[in-house]
Amino acid sequence: MARQHVDIQCNVKRFRMAKGWSQGELADKVGVRRQAIYDVESGRYLPNTAISLRMARIFGCRVEDLFMERTPQEAQPVHVLGGEAGPSKRLALGRVRERLVGLPLQGEESLPFGFRSADGLLDRDGKRARVLLPSDRLEQTVILMGCDPAFEILCQHVSRAVHGARIHCRFASSHQALDGLAGGVAHVAGTHLHNTGAKEANVALARRKLMHVESRILGFSLMEEGLMVAQGNPMNIRTVADLGQPMVRFVNREAGAALRVLLDDQLKRSGVSPDAVNGYRYEAGSHREGAYRIACGAADAALGLKAVAEVYGLDFVPITVARCDLVIPVEFETHPTVRALMDALQSAALRNEIDALPGYDGAATGKVVAEYMLNSAAT
Repeated sequence: MARQHVDIQCNVKRFRMAKGWSQGELADKVGVRRQAIYDVESGRYLPNTAISLRMARIFGCRVEDLFMERTPQEAQPVHVLGGEAGPSKRLALGRVRERLVGLPLQGEESLPFGFRSADGLLDRDGKRARVLLPSDRLEQTVILMGCDPAFEILCQHVSRAVHGARIHCRFASSHQALDGLAGGVAHVAGTHLHNTGAKEANVALARRKLMHVESRILGFSLMEEGLMVAQGNPMNIRTVADLGQPMVRFVNREAGAALRVLLDDQLKRSGVSPDAVNGYRYEAGSHREGAYRIACGAADAALGLKAVAEVYGLDFVPITVARCDLVIPVEFETHPTVRALMDALQSAALRNEIDALPGYDGAATGKVVAEYMLNSAAT
């Protein structure tokens, strides 16, 4: 007989917040590490009987008040537009009269459609803007800089959870994102540098850029990076060394981009000079731009993500898996939308959707990677 999955609703966070305790304070009272409290509240870890009883005693409640079985959601009949969802299981849903309609989120349909509405209009002097939305909506808006396309999914989870919460994502390399955080033009920065030694590259860069800013670094995604190539891989590109073939037209990323650093490291290990790569100095400003050039026949290979390659119907040559982290200054953790963002990172719903993306893994989502506090030792 197949073992039935049991979905447990964890109410520990609600009880902890009612007491006004931080996760660290609760961890001290229970006698576990802070990461364990993160894992319990996010549903990654179901504590054993002894710890559950200890928590109930600390909160003055019953164990079943802290952990209760959630009624499983039943699958509903759905009409998939176009007949089938293809390889993707992700759907945008709407109910038309009594029919549940699913719009497959795959290929070009996974990218935003149409123009975005503006929040303000810039005056002619270029220094003032006429704000078009209520001030309370502006106060609920967060700016996130980084280059993981999955950030848009995070934004949607936050806006669903908290009415009025908004996150504006601005594409930026890891260096640019952290510079924006340090310069006071962003609330959150995404970084996904590649580790070349024993140190965590994301953590080292964040500490260097934000030397005097107390910050917390949380995992967001694991994503497969490599070379996007034309469908069928007609140039038979198998490794970075194949970019040295004279007939291969390559599109690079801008200097400072994490993928550019990865490429340079791989070329050096392969003994291939950058000068031998046709197109090394031709740059694309994003994953999408590189993919578009290949799709149009203007290039044979470009650096990017497996998920982006699939959107454009391209093949993909994997190189590595990178972890994208979110860097959040502690001072912004009281911002209601930042709090909602941090809550979303702990949700199983977000992890499950990240897992559903091609080349993505949600195993690191919401995990505490490091903390940098001026008055205490950094982890």
